[in-house]
Amino acid sequence: MPGRSRGAAVAGLSALFCLLLCAPARAREDGGGVPTYDVVLSIRRDGVVGVRETITFDYGDEGGHGFVRRVPYRVGQRMYEIRDLRTSSSTGAPARARTVTLPHDLQITVGDAGRTVRGRQAYVIEYDLARAFTPLAGGRWELDWDAIGTTWEVPIANAAVRVESPVAHWRASCRAGVGDATVPCQRDRDGPYAVDFLQTGLDPHEGMTVRVRLPRGAVTPEPPRYVRPYWDGTWAGTGLLALTVLLLPWVLRRPAPGGRLAGAGRRVLTGRILLVAGVLAVLADAAADVDQYGLWAVSLGDLSVAGLALGIAGTAAVCGQCAPCDGRED
Repeated sequence: MPGRSRGAAVAGLSALFCLLLCAPARAREDGGGVPTYDVVLSIRRDGVVGVRETITFDYGDEGGHGFVRRVPYRVGQRMYEIRDLRTSSSTGAPARARTVTLPHDLQITVGDAGRTVRGRQAYVIEYDLARAFTPLAGGRWELDWDAIGTTWEVPIANAAVRVESPVAHWRASCRAGVGDATVPCQRDRDGPYAVDFLQTGLDPHEGMTVRVRLPRGAVTPEPPRYVRPYWDGTWAGTGLLALTVLLLPWVLRRPAPGGRLAGAGRRVLTGRILLVAGVLAVLADAAADVDQYGLWAVSLGDLSVAGLALGIAGTAAVCGQCAPCDGRED
């Protein structure tokens, strides 16, 4: 029975991971590509960027159920805010949105698994992007944003990004591609308050990154928000954890036969105390990050590392006494 319970637990975990990781892949397999992808970035005076994405998806004759769009909210230690998400379809396709917060992206699944659509369908995704501007010298502000993203696994035939500014004196540029392999986007229309960038033949995982620089006083955005890296342990914390691992053979050693019964109870009690202290230390270190920035902003600092060390030592002390409890004698 214990083996059967473990098997059921493993199966349950596998199903959970499949829901989180495999579902996006299935959604991306619905259809052959994106004929047109139009994005409008409307910069407001308060620094919030209103984003409107109009996506035409071609499902062909076989049909499909929807697609997945991933919008980054964390790039390195920089945190962005995605607000007021709205979805619709001008062709009548199911456009209900379901969101899952991943370690770096907000995953938006659009469509209905119970309904099949065929041919070309048009979808609109709208949201507000906040804390996206970076301050520069002289009171100027800069926006650096991939308007399409690099998570699409289907080609995009024609893409257009329109940037609208609240002031007339500003600069904008655009590059298409991924990583260092980028090229300048075609500049289609250029006016005092708006500019359009075009790009054709985007391969999977290629995006369009726009860079906007606004003069002093053009916007009053919220300041950028940064979080600690996922691993923020110093040499002190890392050394403590390494020392604990090195001392595991000593912690796991069996007491001498004469003192086994007398020492076992004390070691188990000590191990439990260390284990509880370790769990509390990790929770205390993570609580502040979760409360302020959310689950995926948790950083593993020295307090968490010390808690892991205590937990490992405590678990070893408790488990080290399990062998004489099974009725065997040396």
